[in-house]
Amino acid sequence: MTFTFSEYIKDKALTIILNILCMFFLAFYLLALGNEAGSVALILLVWGLLLAAAMIAGYLGRKRYFDRLMETAESLEQRYLIAEVMEKPVSIQDRQFYTLLRMANKSMMERITSIQHERRDYKDYIEQWVHEIKTPISAIKLICENNRSDATRKVLSELESTERYVEQALFYARSENVEKDYLIKEVPLSQCVHAAIAQNKRILLSNQMSIQTEGLEQTVYTDSKWLEFILDQVLINAVQYRREDDPSLRIWAEDVQNGVRLCVEDNGIGIDASDLPRVFDKGFTGQNGRSGKKSTGIGLYLCRRLADKLGLELSLMSKRGEFTRVVLCFPKGTFVKVDK
Repeated sequence: MTFTFSEYIKDKALTIILNILCMFFLAFYLLALGNEAGSVALILLVWGLLLAAAMIAGYLGRKRYFDRLMETAESLEQRYLIAEVMEKPVSIQDRQFYTLLRMANKSMMERITSIQHERRDYKDYIEQWVHEIKTPISAIKLICENNRSDATRKVLSELESTERYVEQALFYARSENVEKDYLIKEVPLSQCVHAAIAQNKRILLSNQMSIQTEGLEQTVYTDSKWLEFILDQVLINAVQYRREDDPSLRIWAEDVQNGVRLCVEDNGIGIDASDLPRVFDKGFTGQNGRSGKKSTGIGLYLCRRLADKLGLELSLMSKRGEFTRVVLCFPKGTFVKVDK
């Protein structure tokens, strides 16, 4: 916001009008006493010049003050802390606003601290709940494995979906502070890709999804757990939006100028061009999600969020009725090692 001279004059309009009235009455009084018009005019001229000088000096002083204040605010990451670092005003009116601003800031900081505590407690509860729920899920899976039948196979299939949603909840709860729960190290891409495939082998086999992998010899620097979660979400989406006849997946890696690119492409139903810009938005399900497919709109949102935290570039391209390709780019240098 620019502090202009015209705005300052408008703010001081009452003072200026009062001075003009006083000048008028003084001139009238002096002339009535028989003073010469030239002397009266000189007095009014001096008064006018002093008034103009006072207005200009006042404007320049206020402008410098507000410019410093704006510069300070723009340099802060949390601009609501401006009251803590700003200079204490000189004028009595500004000091009143300064006091009110500090009171409001203190109240807001207390509220923010309270919300942060609530969110941390909720996150801790979610993580504890996820770990607790895994025990009965594992017990049910063991019972089903030991009592094979058509019914238990269906139960196992539903349990896999339940377990996937549970994992998604855990990763969502941790995604805000992923830097506290990850370990960057050299990881073979083939290891992460095959681990994600193995984790979803039942649903891939039951949906007769063929998989082709190639060029996964590269070694990248990343966190294998988080990368496997991203790949898991991509594989599940590929199965969920597969084509009915001969569904397939192709996974490959290639060297590029800025690092290594990992691509996962399916020959599924694809995504409408109008939906592509929003596929990574939280809760967005698009036309596919509204056409009878169960979708939460969280999977790809989490993938983008985790990729950003890990310093990876995640993109998606698709053509309706033909393919969908998800691309993960691992940067070179400190974070990537490319095998020659």
